[in-house]
Amino acid sequence: MNPEFKKYFAEAFGTFFLVFAGTGAIVINQVSGGAVTHPGIALTFGLIVLAMIYTIGEISGAHMNPAVTLGFWAAGRFPKTELFPYILSQCGGATAASLMMRFLFRYNDTLGATLPRGTASQTFVLEFILTFLLMWVVLNVSTGAKEKGITAGIVVGAVIALEAMFAGPISGASMNPARSLGPALVSGHMKELWLYIMAPVLGAYAATHACRLVQTPGCCSSKLPGN
Repeated sequence: MNPEFKKYFAEAFGTFFLVFAGTGAIVINQVSGGAVTHPGIALTFGLIVLAMIYTIGEISGAHMNPAVTLGFWAAGRFPKTELFPYILSQCGGATAASLMMRFLFRYNDTLGATLPRGTASQTFVLEFILTFLLMWVVLNVSTGAKEKGITAGIVVGAVIALEAMFAGPISGASMNPARSLGPALVSGHMKELWLYIMAPVLGAYAATHACRLVQTPGCCSSKLPGN
């Protein structure tokens, strides 16, 4: 198989499992009367990201997030020609995961969709800052010594769990347009989707400029393993 297609399949599978596990934790928490708990949901998101980074990181870079892919491109660390295939793979994997959740829990209304519990402005600002932090961490831990790269999965997974832990009750802590798109499409909750597309993309883009302020020259133009 063409190595390029392996990357796209890896992104599709990785995003599928991210959305399946993460939104699955939300739905199962609802139908079980809170057995998973909010901290359990946050840890599920962090742990599945950690697992996927170590599983497909050497194949595709384990973006699993259109905002991260766009952030790497803006930082000069991802080719423009692969933007559309990566984003399509990520959104396809997320939608497939939500279709599976619909099959398993056909009467669930939201399927783990990210829905604002605060105002639209609160949600937009939270998602912008959360994605900024995530992208800033990703760019910094994926640059430098080999030992730093080995621990990158732990750091990124921990940041996602941390952000979901404290911000989830207000904004849903998506930080990921694909993660929000899949459940929204399948459940029909599309009204606030624009918040979860625009804010993460802008936050990731802003983080690339912040990276240049703290890293040595060239930090945002080095090629990542798997990219």
